[in-house]
Amino acid sequence: MNLKSVTNTEPNTHELILEIDANKFEDAIEAVYKREKSKISIPGFRKGKATRKMIETHYGEGVFYEQAINSIINAEVGQAIMDTKLELVAQPSIEIVSIDKKDGVTLKATCITKPEVTIKEYKGLKAPKLVKDVTDEQINAQLQALRNKGARIISVDDRPAQLHDEVIIDFEGFKDGVPFEGGKGEQFPLRLGSGQFIPGFEDQIIGRSTGEEFEINVTFPEDYGMKDLAGQPTVFKVKIHEINVQELPELDDEFVKDTTEFETVEELKADIRKKLEESAERAAAVEFENTLFDQIIENVEGEIPECMYENRINALASEFGYSLQQQGLNLDMYLQYTGMSEEEFRESFAERAQKEVILRLGLEKIAELENITVTDEEIEEGLTKLGEKNGMDLETVKRYISYDAYKTDLIVSKAADLVKETAVIDNTLAEKEEKAKEE
Repeated sequence: MNLKSVTNTEPNTHELILEIDANKFEDAIEAVYKREKSKISIPGFRKGKATRKMIETHYGEGVFYEQAINSIINAEVGQAIMDTKLELVAQPSIEIVSIDKKDGVTLKATCITKPEVTIKEYKGLKAPKLVKDVTDEQINAQLQALRNKGARIISVDDRPAQLHDEVIIDFEGFKDGVPFEGGKGEQFPLRLGSGQFIPGFEDQIIGRSTGEEFEINVTFPEDYGMKDLAGQPTVFKVKIHEINVQELPELDDEFVKDTTEFETVEELKADIRKKLEESAERAAAVEFENTLFDQIIENVEGEIPECMYENRINALASEFGYSLQQQGLNLDMYLQYTGMSEEEFRESFAERAQKEVILRLGLEKIAELENITVTDEEIEEGLTKLGEKNGMDLETVKRYISYDAYKTDLIVSKAADLVKETAVIDNTLAEKEEKAKEE
């Protein structure tokens, strides 16, 4: 292979002209012939017995050209890209310029390369870091949740259903007098006030009694996922089988001993407060980091190839699809339920993808400017921890994770740490906003 020329045709785009000599091309053709001849039939010959010349005469001289070029193109273009040290952000587009047995093959590879960006500021950035106070209401909410877990369900039949009761119902929905798909349920447990059903449904059960059969009139929301029901008036026939209420345990030391690792209510409250304070610290740190990263994104300048955004959208969409599979769903079901098209689904990731691409480029530039490096020991240590977290030994981890990619990730992480460590906490504006909200 001869790399004839490399031309920077436009920002982030290079054209490579490559020549594959006639001998290498001939070897590739011969290899394809030997591999494929057993599948080829020519009148007068048994399958697999025709010579290469006969096949080329019958089907044309170029019968094996395409497969021959495909068999060598990846290695040849890949080597050329390595030789040029170009850093590609997408698969190259390959075009055959000329093809001839005597002169060989000339190819043109159009390569989209990683952009060169600049960053204006990244040290001494200002951002708020307000740690919200833990309130008694938050603590009481967790205590109430603990009581709810220990609650007993008691059936009542001496009064009608009230807000927060659980009712066991049969229901069937009708549109224009015809039952619609997905609108029927039997022995269905419904907590009144939970918002589990469309607006107005649960309200019309309140005041009804066990054994009562009645109709509920509701209109589906305009943005409902099933388009044939969106904005449509419907009637549900409902029967109440049971009305259940929660009997909550007393919040005392005995209850705390039985349900937690603590001895007294006060010890439990202290632990809840501590954990809520730690959570508030983490939330403030995340908000602080996000604000700094937004500034980094704003400070990055450069012409970024659109394919980088598309690649990131693809990755995010794949991750989302995998998470759906973990829940026993698939993308088609999700799109049908939400009423989204595939294009709208991808578009929902566009803003996030753009920010992540720009932030990554900005942090890589910071690492370059600051000469940030990582040692082999740091890489080994990180991979070992990653393996321990996922129940794999170091060698197994190395088979799944690119050493160079992981090295770059660690360098980028160090650049992010630099941004946070040199940043200045400034709560002035945030405190004013909080005060305005309170007022």
